[in-house]
Amino acid sequence: MQIRDLPYSDPGDPDVRSGPRFLHWLGRNQLGGQLKALAWGLLHQLGIAGLPVTVGLAVQAVVDRSGGRLALAGGLILVLGVLIALGDTMLHRTAVTNWITAAARVQQLLARKTAELGSALTRRVAAGEVVAVSTGDVEKIGWFVEALSRFAAAATALVVICVGLVLYLPSLGLLVALAMPVLALAVLPLLPPATRRADEQREKAGKATELASDTVAGLRVLRGIGGEELFLGRYRRASQEVRRAAVRSARMWALISAVQVLLPGVLLISLVWYGATLAQDGRIGVGQLVTVYSAATLMLFPLRHFEEIAMAYSFSRPSAQRAVRVLSLRRSDREATVEGVVPAGDLYDPVTGLMAPRGQFTAVVCGDPDEAGRLAERLGGHAEPVEEAGAETAGAEGAAGGAALPEDAARTPSVLLGAVALDELPLDAARAAVLVQDKDPVLLSGTLRELLDVPSSGLVTADAALEAAQCGDVLSALAQASPDNDGDPMRTRITERGRSLSGGQRQRLALARSLVADPEALVLDEPTSAVDSHTEARVAAGIAKLRRGRTTVAFASSPLLLDAADRVVLVHGGAVVAVGDHRDLLRTEPRYRAVVTRETDEEAAVANAVDDAVEVPAMKSIQEIEERA
Repeated sequence: MQIRDLPYSDPGDPDVRSGPRFLHWLGRNQLGGQLKALAWGLLHQLGIAGLPVTVGLAVQAVVDRSGGRLALAGGLILVLGVLIALGDTMLHRTAVTNWITAAARVQQLLARKTAELGSALTRRVAAGEVVAVSTGDVEKIGWFVEALSRFAAAATALVVICVGLVLYLPSLGLLVALAMPVLALAVLPLLPPATRRADEQREKAGKATELASDTVAGLRVLRGIGGEELFLGRYRRASQEVRRAAVRSARMWALISAVQVLLPGVLLISLVWYGATLAQDGRIGVGQLVTVYSAATLMLFPLRHFEEIAMAYSFSRPSAQRAVRVLSLRRSDREATVEGVVPAGDLYDPVTGLMAPRGQFTAVVCGDPDEAGRLAERLGGHAEPVEEAGAETAGAEGAAGGAALPEDAARTPSVLLGAVALDELPLDAARAAVLVQDKDPVLLSGTLRELLDVPSSGLVTADAALEAAQCGDVLSALAQASPDNDGDPMRTRITERGRSLSGGQRQRLALARSLVADPEALVLDEPTSAVDSHTEARVAAGIAKLRRGRTTVAFASSPLLLDAADRVVLVHGGAVVAVGDHRDLLRTEPRYRAVVTRETDEEAAVANAVDDAVEVPAMKSIQEIEERA
């Protein structure tokens, strides 16, 4: 895989049983790139290893006053220089390619999982954690893959060099061969505590940053209550904790660096002392001593890769663990059993008994806003229990971040569209059939044309959707900011999450996007909560007109929207308790009237007393008439 071939057509099915297994799976899927890195790395490392031999030949040629051998040694040094440069360049290129392609694979896996789970993801994993995994943790995982590319070549080169030195000069080569494993593994016991201290520093730094963000966001409120000094003191204490954690972490890494300088220094001093003794006794030549010393010195460079791979693994293993926590989540054990079916019909929720007849505009009133949100998600097939793959072995493998859900939670009845259960459809088909617009919809950055360029039936134009959502003032504002001379609002860029727009404008643009999609069933959660009453009435009429003949469900408590619906359903205590039109329910259903009119308990008691006072005389008069008759 090359960078120009990204993204992957299929990033694969990852091993999410544990962080190390995930890293192993990732490396196995990049075997071709790792073998290329190994080949170029060996060329580079062995080219460096050949320099001491040629330098030794040159020194010995000078001692023996041989011009021919000196010229040969010079020619070999030139060839080795070219090979070293070529190998180093291509190794770096291949290693960085492995890094980027591995990071891209992980990001695609995370994006696929996020799209699969939808809003259910954030109920198990914080949105900030998902962002952290897809940015910082992905970078650390890519670093491990890139370090592995260089480490494999360095380890192979060290083995070859040690064997060559033992064969070339056993008396000194054996000393170097025995010392290398000690130098390579000396820092390993220090890496776990160093990693823990670094993690502690990052955690404290994250808390300090969060505290600073909260303080800045609430600065106006803090000034109003005189709390600036209180929060400033808290931030001072948090920053001091970060400083102390950073010092503790730096001390450990300084110790590791000191060990890496001390031990190789001891080896070189011992090698020079012992080699000089052998040279004085005439047991080895000066050129041989220079060769072995130069080889041992140059071996310290590939030896650094042992430290790097250990550090990369120490940092990437927790990152892989966090990635596995997200990637191991799944919707349920149910698999799609219905293929190639375009569902149509009434939208029915067996849990609450809610029925939205096909082709009608149904409004749903819930006394509990949280209940309304859960019901809206369930109607779209987004609220199935999210389970973690391999939850039974989570304790042993450490793959999952939480316990498995109860067995009965996985058997929650599915919402039906016609005669088809949504959880029996492939995910793409289910979401194409039922579209849910959240209470707080998100607008992605891009132009207005890009915002409305969504998968759709093609029956609803962007102009019709914008008109139905009453986006005239939004278009006027965008036209003034348009980069075109003709003021085309469709080419105006909308900032991230629509921050340049008001809340009502964002809500109406999101509604227009949903109307353009024109799904078989459209579920809207409080679609007009951020607009004024006049605009709300026009939006309600626009939805009813544009969606005529299509199934529409709107969760709302506004009389203006409820009055525009074909039928109104009251959900109370998790079940449907009343069905009718808005005005009938206002007269006959006290619980409905309390939600829609925001009636307090005292007002409800007075209304009931008045009703009783009217009903009692009426009953008495009826009884009197009957007695006289």
